[in-house]
Amino acid sequence: MTRYRPHAPPPREGLQASCVVLPAGPAVAALDFFSSRFAFIARADWQARLAAGDVVDMAGATVRAETLLHGGQRLYYFRRVEQEPVLPVQERIVWQDEHLVVVDKPHFLPVIPSGKYVRETLLVRLGQSLGCSTLAPVHRIDRDTAGLVLFTRNPASRNAYHQLFREHRVHKTYHAVARWNPALAWPLTRHTRIAEGSHFMQQAEVQGEPNALTTIRPLRHAGGLALYELQPVSGQRHQLRVHMNALGLPILNDGIYPTLAPEAEPDFARPLQLLAKALAFTDPLSGQPRHFESQLQLQALDALQTVNGLL
Repeated sequence: MTRYRPHAPPPREGLQASCVVLPAGPAVAALDFFSSRFAFIARADWQARLAAGDVVDMAGATVRAETLLHGGQRLYYFRRVEQEPVLPVQERIVWQDEHLVVVDKPHFLPVIPSGKYVRETLLVRLGQSLGCSTLAPVHRIDRDTAGLVLFTRNPASRNAYHQLFREHRVHKTYHAVARWNPALAWPLTRHTRIAEGSHFMQQAEVQGEPNALTTIRPLRHAGGLALYELQPVSGQRHQLRVHMNALGLPILNDGIYPTLAPEAEPDFARPLQLLAKALAFTDPLSGQPRHFESQLQLQALDALQTVNGLL
């Protein structure tokens, strides 16, 4: 859900400002605060950002290195990533109107700024190409996952679309390629509790009241692999990847499940074989049925087709 951001400055080059609120305490110079609060960024970098006008207060006034800040004060700053890698992938707009933008996101492209990706994200790219400063994702999919992402462009109608997801009134369909296991009783429903795993990058099934529900059925199989249709009702982090892994069927090319691979540069030749294939819902404003389908296709389907022409 998009957070409330009072008095936020307009985006720059499609990039929205980040927000920080000072904790209670004595007044502190801006350079000292930012250098301490974000210690992983060099003090010299913060000095350069403050000198460049990259930090402003709620009134839009530029905050300088020597500006005294007070507890409870809200500030906005623009993130920078030096030498941000350019991702050789391209998004595609599937449909848009005055309220919604539906986009096919390629593998490897993050939805929102995070870590070393700021401008190379779906949100910033769309903001630039559409010239729209009010875009916000209604939901998210993993950077590793490809497929449909729904954005709103009108803040006044945004909550109506968020409500659809909060109340599980959006029918979501995913496709995945994984190992074929004919011994399982297909189709099946996985209804378990998912929580944080042993590593912050991983989730895991745990004991307790279920909070994650997915129906899974095979669509095709050949050569030891299968194309599966997955329909999640809930939206827990990594839900589909965790449920498939728990069945002994980790999704092809998954670098997190069952084993977390060392961090490395993206291997664009081996994307995770998971695709957000379709979204369907009743539009809360018009009452009209909406159904969107991704035009992307999983890379591994070519291998399945080669085996026996089923696909």
